[in-house]
Amino acid sequence: MSDSGSTNGSSAQQVIFVHQQMFQVQLNEGPLTKLVVSIVMSLLFIWVNCLLLFTLSRKLAFRETPRYVLFSHMLCNDSIQLLFTSTLYILSMSYTQVHRGACYLLLLVSSSTFLNAPLNLALMSLERYAAICFPLHHGNVATPSSTAVGILAIWILGAANVVIDILYALAKDGGDLGRRMFCTRERVFVASWQADTFQGFNACYFVLVTLIIVFTYISVMVAARRSAGSDKESARKAHRTLLLHLVQLGLCLNSFLYGIIERALAMTSSSKVFMDLRYLNYLFVLLLPRCLSPVIYGLRDDAVRPLFLYYVRCGTQKVKKVKPSH
Repeated sequence: MSDSGSTNGSSAQQVIFVHQQMFQVQLNEGPLTKLVVSIVMSLLFIWVNCLLLFTLSRKLAFRETPRYVLFSHMLCNDSIQLLFTSTLYILSMSYTQVHRGACYLLLLVSSSTFLNAPLNLALMSLERYAAICFPLHHGNVATPSSTAVGILAIWILGAANVVIDILYALAKDGGDLGRRMFCTRERVFVASWQADTFQGFNACYFVLVTLIIVFTYISVMVAARRSAGSDKESARKAHRTLLLHLVQLGLCLNSFLYGIIERALAMTSSSKVFMDLRYLNYLFVLLLPRCLSPVIYGLRDDAVRPLFLYYVRCGTQKVKKVKPSH
């Protein structure tokens, strides 16, 4: 009886862990249209991000200024995120199994880049905080080397949880990387504590990032009121940028809250309702924050926008030279 109860509990736990691939979808006109829309959106913004990255790489000032280095990292991270999440979404919609090793690689990159986004926002906010509140020390704090260390720390923190889960799964289930499996984040959970740790990591990350951005936002807002002249205008621009950081962070945070609701509805809703919900989650909560990055940060910047539009128009119009702001 004890063994039976343990088996039933384990089975129920397994259902919760792998709910995302339990519903097979008939790829008729409706689902195919949704799939095409999501893929086209992803490819469009990957192209915009890549063009912005190319734009930033064309001038030495952009490559050496910390705020533009962080912006370039965000564009690169978001592009990778869009590419890998689109791949996972296509695999899910087509009910396709992949080799375990390939799945773990997809999950490692998609999970890391997902968590990197809010951490990068926090680092960008701290850079703006130092520039406005401590302008005399900004050049010593925000250097290319310190920016590189910050980006490395982002990737270590972003990958920590999923790496632990993958290593534990390999230790428990063996190192057979050729076995085929449905590829979702929940498939790496082989013990209940992993799901709890996953939620705990997410909560800690977003509480920390929220506190950093709110603190820098309030500090820059106070500095804007105390400043005068050109300093006041710079503080106001930084204030608006940090406000957009908060908006984008809110969109990222919704994805975690929505994920909790999604897991609950997967156990109580029909397959059609669940897949429709999952599509909306993917399109408006996972894709939208990444798609907003070039609009929020690139096209608003007076130094980046003219050069970007020059390359969009294939060099048919002269560029108005504007010095990158620090």
